[in-house]
Amino acid sequence: MKKRCLLGVMSVSTILLTACTTGGTAEGNESSNGDQVFNLSVVQEMPSADLSLATDTISFTALNNVYEGAYRLDEDSEPQPAGAAEMADVSEDGLTYNIKLREDAKWSNGDPVTADDYVYGWQRTVDPETAAEYAYLYGYVENGDDIIEGDKEPSELGIEAVNDYELEIKLDEPTPFFDNLLAFPSFFPQPQEVVEEKGENYANTDEDSVYNGPFVLAEFEGAGSDTEWSYKANDEYWDQDNVSLDQINVSVVKESSTGLNLFNDDQTDDVVLTGELAQQNANDSEYQSIKEARTAYIELNQEEEDSPFNNKDLRLALSYAIDRESLVERVLGDGSISSTNLLPEETGKDPDSGEDFTEISDSTLEYDPDKAQEHWEKAKDELGIDSLEFDLLSEDTDATKQVAEYVQGAWEELDGLAVNTTIVPFSVRIDRSTEGDFEAVVGGWGADYADPSSFTDLFQTGNSYNFGKWSNEEYDELIEEATTHANEPEERFQDLIEAEGVINEEMGVIPIYQKAEGHMVSDNVQGIVSHSAGAKYDYKWASVEE
Repeated sequence: MKKRCLLGVMSVSTILLTACTTGGTAEGNESSNGDQVFNLSVVQEMPSADLSLATDTISFTALNNVYEGAYRLDEDSEPQPAGAAEMADVSEDGLTYNIKLREDAKWSNGDPVTADDYVYGWQRTVDPETAAEYAYLYGYVENGDDIIEGDKEPSELGIEAVNDYELEIKLDEPTPFFDNLLAFPSFFPQPQEVVEEKGENYANTDEDSVYNGPFVLAEFEGAGSDTEWSYKANDEYWDQDNVSLDQINVSVVKESSTGLNLFNDDQTDDVVLTGELAQQNANDSEYQSIKEARTAYIELNQEEEDSPFNNKDLRLALSYAIDRESLVERVLGDGSISSTNLLPEETGKDPDSGEDFTEISDSTLEYDPDKAQEHWEKAKDELGIDSLEFDLLSEDTDATKQVAEYVQGAWEELDGLAVNTTIVPFSVRIDRSTEGDFEAVVGGWGADYADPSSFTDLFQTGNSYNFGKWSNEEYDELIEEATTHANEPEERFQDLIEAEGVINEEMGVIPIYQKAEGHMVSDNVQGIVSHSAGAKYDYKWASVEE
């Protein structure tokens, strides 16, 4: 048996060891019939298995493995032909993409994947009736914004099936990262006949869809609630000869101590560790720290005019009060790094020098208790208050709970400030954030594509992911200027640098840290591909070695 450092684990963990077993064995992770089986633990439920409605890391990882778009990111995170037979033919002005699809791609029910499936999937996602939060990404496609606003019909979106296996896509303006979007689940094809047959039940369970990726979803009984599901090799997949795994068993394990027990008992092959457990196992040969292009931040609800969070000094006080270095080193301990600005590393590079966006940006986030108190005193005077009490919303995963508790303690060092924490399941946190049902919330964002705009676009006035409703005219103008400079890379990059400076100076949101995940991964498992931006994990090339 593997031996790992454990903190005090109560007897309930012994019960969970039995309850969470997924059938793997210690003999090379092969089942009794010789199939290759990979047992995977994740920290939260899957909120949605619908390509149009998914918004989170767990869902996007699942969808990326059971579906496939025109492109798939390779091990270097570069888009490569997948559903497409070859890379797109792009016009000189960057506005028209002609894509030839492979003719051997099939859905798991044996039906061919055709150009019409892409057209339908894109139109369904951009249709306001679908209420897809990720529809805003279609703003780059011709007529996308007008359709989202209800001024044009989804049928007018700039995508056309030239024939069964050829697509023509038109953009409103050149989009440097459009290849990456073609590898992102929100742009995958969808089977119209199945979607319409299932109606409101579409994608609710594994039986309510068909799949065109390396795997099919199995044993999935309900979005947001199921704690165990599987991916099984898709016999209809065009590239099945390069898929080694026969089955991936997924179980939700929210406590690191329970997960490590499962790992030590050979009942899981990949588990997330946080805090002291991550620190204690950091030198183990099977420990990995996987950095993500993801920033954890706190949003403050500024929707109502009388919200105290509309006060800049209050926002600055709350930011200065957080010791980010201490948080990542003593609380998380998983390789996460303290934020210096909104964007994480590896989200964009200067087109001339190649320097990372975070190296060029002069924004900094300091821990300074004196400045925190100074701004807090100013805020109290400006708001006409002596004290303030509010609620901090957080999800119930180990790491996020610890972050919320740490931030609560830091903020309550300010005289007269009282903070309550509300811990809820991940899907509930998502719903409450979307609905604006919070005062302050620990959330964050992972880049959907490797470009600064994946973050900076979020906080434009009116963006559906701007949950706190922070609004700044100068910021909006800079984001619009970046769009007009799409064919001028250096000017565009400078626009985004300046925009990021505005949101940090105003503390529109409070960045905390760039996320990394600490994992224990069995040394028998090879070939898992991770991406810092986009869908996080790809198991197409994974295998289990004896």
